[in-house]
Amino acid sequence: MLLKTFGWSFAVTALGLALAGVLWGWQGLAIVGILSVLEISVSFDNAVINAGILRKMNAFWQKIFLTLGILIAVFGMRLVFPVVIVAVTAKLGPIEAVNLAINDKAQYQELVTSAHPAIAAFGGIFLLMIFLDFIFEDRDYKWLAWIEKPMAKIGKLDTLSVIIALVVLLVTAMTVATSVPHGGGDKSATVLLSGVAGLITYLVVGGISGYFEDKLEEETEEADEAAAASATKGNGSAVGLAGKAAFFMFLYLEVIDASFSFDGVIGAFAITNDIFMMALGLGIGAMYIRSLTVFLVRKGTLESYVYLEHGAHYAIGALAVILLITIKYEISEVVTGLVGVVLIGLSFASSVIRNRREGEPGDTSGDKPEVASGV
Repeated sequence: MLLKTFGWSFAVTALGLALAGVLWGWQGLAIVGILSVLEISVSFDNAVINAGILRKMNAFWQKIFLTLGILIAVFGMRLVFPVVIVAVTAKLGPIEAVNLAINDKAQYQELVTSAHPAIAAFGGIFLLMIFLDFIFEDRDYKWLAWIEKPMAKIGKLDTLSVIIALVVLLVTAMTVATSVPHGGGDKSATVLLSGVAGLITYLVVGGISGYFEDKLEEETEEADEAAAASATKGNGSAVGLAGKAAFFMFLYLEVIDASFSFDGVIGAFAITNDIFMMALGLGIGAMYIRSLTVFLVRKGTLESYVYLEHGAHYAIGALAVILLITIKYEISEVVTGLVGVVLIGLSFASSVIRNRREGEPGDTSGDKPEVASGV
């Protein structure tokens, strides 16, 4: 199963490293390898979040996520996105931006770095909303009960997460964004605008996805309760709604992927400013995150280790705060990656302890959700 799940990742790694060696020699091969490890370390929590959503999708949309989704993740976010950022911030045409990225790497890196406050504000607020909505929801399983119980109680107040996110954005704009280093100056307006855009994106994509998911659950329940004569009609409706629900969940997943990749893309400039090395190295890492997502779903890991999602969401909250802080202060990508790994590791250990205490097996014995092959 391991080879089947990670086979494509192993193959892409071998081809990618070989290509790096041919094009850029041993130094290029080493840089691509380091970038791959960087991407895996800072995006490990992304796999857990992806798995929690992917298990709700039917086989067709799982396949879309694992094929079209990886193309968007690798080429869209790791290659095209930095070029688009340069084109927008420097008011250049796409061809000029690509020419700059290839022929004037130092200037290209400077332009991408200058766009970091906007990127960090958008991604930080988007990820913060994911964390807040999770922590304010009352759940059957509570990992850090001393935090999660009171949060679930006050989370009954409508729009509380939005209010907190806006307060955090205002504080960020009035503090860390007022004096951005390296010639950035006052970026308060940019941070406010980008943060609001991140909030709107979350509310629109997440809200529509949640709406269709709820409708799908309602229709499925009605179909199960209906008589044989109306069951066919009910199932047909559910299939239609499943398509809409899965489509918006797919969009939601891609936006989450984009937000998770911000720190990896920006951090990669500390290692190289060659966009092709960057795309290749980060792309290899993204393949492993996709494969890990499939592995978690196929093994039913989230059902067996009930605190894993908690750890991943706490890592998201930490990453959101780190992104906002990096508007002014530099934070090593090693620290960013370790925070996520440690939190998920602790949640996994807590799950194992709980399973032993409750006498539950490490693996669920029930049916596992079907996951489309493709990665």
